[in-house]
Amino acid sequence: MTDETLQGKIMVVTGANSGIGKAMARELAGRGARVVMVCRNPDKGEEARREIIEASGNEQVSLEVADLGSMDQVRDVASRLRELGRVDVLLNNAGLYLPERQVSPDGFEMMFAVNHLAPFLLTHLLRETLAAADDPRVITTSSVGHLFCKFDIEHLQAERRFIPLEQYGVTKLANIFFTKEAARRYASDGINANCFHPGAVGTGFAQDEPGLFNAIMKVGKVFIRSPEKGGETGVYLAASDRVKDVTGEYFVDKKAKKPSKTARDPELARALWERSAAMVGVS
Repeated sequence: MTDETLQGKIMVVTGANSGIGKAMARELAGRGARVVMVCRNPDKGEEARREIIEASGNEQVSLEVADLGSMDQVRDVASRLRELGRVDVLLNNAGLYLPERQVSPDGFEMMFAVNHLAPFLLTHLLRETLAAADDPRVITTSSVGHLFCKFDIEHLQAERRFIPLEQYGVTKLANIFFTKEAARRYASDGINANCFHPGAVGTGFAQDEPGLFNAIMKVGKVFIRSPEKGGETGVYLAASDRVKDVTGEYFVDKKAKKPSKTARDPELARALWERSAAMVGVS
């Protein structure tokens, strides 16, 4: 891959109808990639798809509809994506923050389902499709929010006590654990896995929740940034030759950074992987 062109590359972006997902999809399409958007809302997804085509001048932008809060729908969209034959880059970007505890159709706490279990399962189901590419990459949108939690693998669902910021932090910490363990497990397939913190992005995602937005602003030590700026590191990880051989890292502003001490615990990463696999019924 080069920074100049992504001609011939197939890139899947989840949560691509708004915010940094849309910005990344638009930039990747502008560089010539074939972009597959995965979105929950078909109308918003189609509107975004048309806007991306118009902005990028690239007609190779398609839409797959899936509610990633449902593991059945994750399986369905994975089956459709496998028909592509190969995927060069999977950008696990879809995520949400909820002020009140909600339960997914499968009985999981909703933020944990969408932010962690969905990308975990989708990546697992696309492993062979990714391995078919010459330079396969898995990129997951994490957050400095991983600093805002205490991790207890026996209480991933926040059944006893639901504090929105803490539970969001658990899911973002899970993204880092997933990245590090995927890097280890998928190395034999040549698949690189990295994650990144986009910063305090000026979209409705966080601004509607002042506690989350202010916490990210304070800890991230950044000003409000545009979706385009927030997505720059994701695009860098997807497109740059400079990270061709980099895997298992957490990036901030295009630089590998140390996440929390907890996030660097390989035993916790293994344990969460095994627990997640059991939850979604894969081995």
